Amino acid sequence: MNGSRALCLLGLTIGLLAAGPAMSDSPVAPLHIAAEDWPPYVTSALPDNGVAVAAASTVFARLGNVLEVDYFPWKRTMEFGLHNPRYAGFMAVWRTPEREKLCYFSSPIASTQTVLAYLKEAPLQASSLSELKGVRIGTVGGYANDDEFETQVRKGALQVEEGVNDETNLRKLLSKRFAAIVIEKRVLRYLLSTPQFRTERDRIGFAGNLFRERPVHICFKRSPEGQARQRAFNAAARDLDLPKFERDYWRRLGDEALPGG
Repeated sequence: MNGSRALCLLGLTIGLLAAGPAMSDSPVAPLHIAAEDWPPYVTSALPDNGVAVAAASTVFARLGNVLEVDYFPWKRTMEFGLHNPRYAGFMAVWRTPEREKLCYFSSPIASTQTVLAYLKEAPLQASSLSELKGVRIGTVGGYANDDEFETQVRKGALQVEEGVNDETNLRKLLSKRFAAIVIEKRVLRYLLSTPQFRTERDRIGFAGNLFRERPVHICFKRSPEGQARQRAFNAAARDLDLPKFERDYWRRLGDEALPGG
């Protein structure tokens, strides 16, 4: 990094960190982030646009920013978040080595647990991913699944078919077009609590032992301004007790709105 670029980044970071106190009595332009509707983490259907947006908004407020989330399908979310000048980035994102080349990642804004969902009438009992050879598994196009899972897919050891979103994949599972689907646990429980799936919820089981827990982040654009935003955000988030924030949010949401939370 040359001296002028370093000074530019330092100036942007200091400006972002100072924005809150200095501009608290002045109108603040909203900070736009692109996102896919992914309840209960990111969604206009829940208080504060879901737990991940609620956490991010809390941090941005400390910087004097008002977070505005615009919703798109996932592939457009990534495209707009990375290339459209309206957006500072996109969310909520699992961190991968490939995405490190595209993003400056924020500190975690929520924790997630991926599971393998199946029909109880045709249960899948597997202690490792290698035991799923020959099983037709639904995934969402553009999602970054667990490292071991992605490695097995690239090797051809797992048979996967991409769907456009989790809701579509759940419908395909219920109609037996998939033998299993890869899905985040709270997303699955949320979908099964909605009217279109509530009567089917007792048909679904899941295995939670095949994937590790992973946080999600904001992907800030990989630019000097994006790096400055990331640094400012992470500094403002240092004393946020994220596990407590999440527990409080789920408790506020209530068991009926999010069964099994």
